[in-house]
Amino acid sequence: MGNRLSQIATRTGDDGTTGLGDGARVLKSAPRVCAMGDVDELNSHIGLLLCESLPQDVRELLIDIQHQLFNLGGELSIPGFQLLKEEAVIQLDVALAHYNEALPKLQEFILPAGNRAASQAHICRTVARRAERWVVLLGESESINAAPRHYLNRLSDLMFVLSRVLNRMNGGDDVYWKSERMAQATS
Repeated sequence: MGNRLSQIATRTGDDGTTGLGDGARVLKSAPRVCAMGDVDELNSHIGLLLCESLPQDVRELLIDIQHQLFNLGGELSIPGFQLLKEEAVIQLDVALAHYNEALPKLQEFILPAGNRAASQAHICRTVARRAERWVVLLGESESINAAPRHYLNRLSDLMFVLSRVLNRMNGGDDVYWKSERMAQATS
């Protein structure tokens, strides 16, 4: 990895550029930097979710995800480098299958609501989707590994599933959208 920061306020970014892990300077508006920023924001939102009361297995999974997101951010910060392994994607697939297994099938869309932990998981889901879009955009102009895109895609799905799991803590449930179609079907 690149140099560790010993000084935070360097003023080198005052011109609208930032340094990558390989020493290159790029615009702060570059797709690579936007992807890195969204991954960082996602990791911060997961940190906020970890402040909630969570089942221990969910807590441990989220802590591991934070480490994997740091790997993903590191990979994005050094063009051509690989830190995030395909095994991390497989871990998310296993978690998705595990947590989704106990959930009832959805009959309608759900709102990003419910208890605070579930709502925070929904925020994580949406930030993961945004980060994924930036990674896809970056891949249109630069060669990048597939694992970051796959990881963010699976992670957004997992955060949706975890929001449903967290809404069921203490007897809660999903908050369903009251669509006109469903209203007509039940009339």
